[in-house]
Amino acid sequence: DPVPLQSPQGALTLQVSASMGITLYPQDGVDADQLMRHADQAMYQAKQAGKNRYQWFDVDKAAADSSHHETMLGIAQALERDEFVLFYQPKVNMRSGEVFGVEALIRWQHPERGLLPPGVFLPGIDLDPVGVRLGAWVIRAALMQASAWNANGLHLVISVNVGAYQLQHPDFVSDLRALLAAYPDVAVGQLELEVLETSSMQDIARVSETMRACQQLGVQFALDDFGTGYSPLTYLKRLPANTLKIDQSFVRDMLDDPDDLAIVAGVVGLARAFGRSVIAEGVESQAHGRRLLTLGCDFAQGYGIARPMPAAQLPGWLDQWKHQANWIDL
Repeated sequence: DPVPLQSPQGALTLQVSASMGITLYPQDGVDADQLMRHADQAMYQAKQAGKNRYQWFDVDKAAADSSHHETMLGIAQALERDEFVLFYQPKVNMRSGEVFGVEALIRWQHPERGLLPPGVFLPGIDLDPVGVRLGAWVIRAALMQASAWNANGLHLVISVNVGAYQLQHPDFVSDLRALLAAYPDVAVGQLELEVLETSSMQDIARVSETMRACQQLGVQFALDDFGTGYSPLTYLKRLPANTLKIDQSFVRDMLDDPDDLAIVAGVVGLARAFGRSVIAEGVESQAHGRRLLTLGCDFAQGYGIARPMPAAQLPGWLDQWKHQANWIDL
């Protein structure tokens, strides 16, 4: 017979809860061991969701999780094998023709699949620890390239994209300080970090603090894809970014879509009101450039100016650009 628990104050009442994982045959597996593993996974998901509940095993989610894990493992191995490279897209002053900087864009030189664009492997990496490692590699590679270009008399600001998880990592500022110290010939201000507007949604106070600490090191910030998030005015007020980047989706259609044109004009006006510089992405033609200039946006990047290119091709492109700096025909 069960013996009731006793305490100095009398009987104790214990409440027992249960978490249950449910899987189905034959949809979720073809043998008993696999069914047990699936039920076990579902049970732990029930526990993580707050306990005292049941959870059905989700085949599609399990497959997605497995695919994500394999991708992250592949990226980690690619880092060890040095399979990543940076391409650089020039940024120009359309009014003067000056090339004042480049944006560093990562590519994966996959040994079997060839050169992979970031859209193939970057989605989902921002919240994974391997994303921090890859982000640190990008900053280091960009600084190394800036140092090499400086040695050849080419001084450009290099912009690097940083994710929310990376930016909010507790060691981000100290790691950045160490990277900058490793390349003392790279001048203060030659590194710019681009932050997605939506990446700071969860902890804007922490992001702002990190940005200010980086600015004390001489690193400047740009808000990337500006206008695509939910609280652009809040970001303008609270995040100490020096530059706003107008999202390319608005710029590309601004010649045909009055709403996109109004958004572009609005961002230019906001930048001016808040004392920020502004640069347009997605400039694909001279017509885009002319319209942006009439709106007061002088800085731009896009396929109409140059596609992203390997570092070795940039000096040759610069020589060619000098002969077509009047491409807007002002």
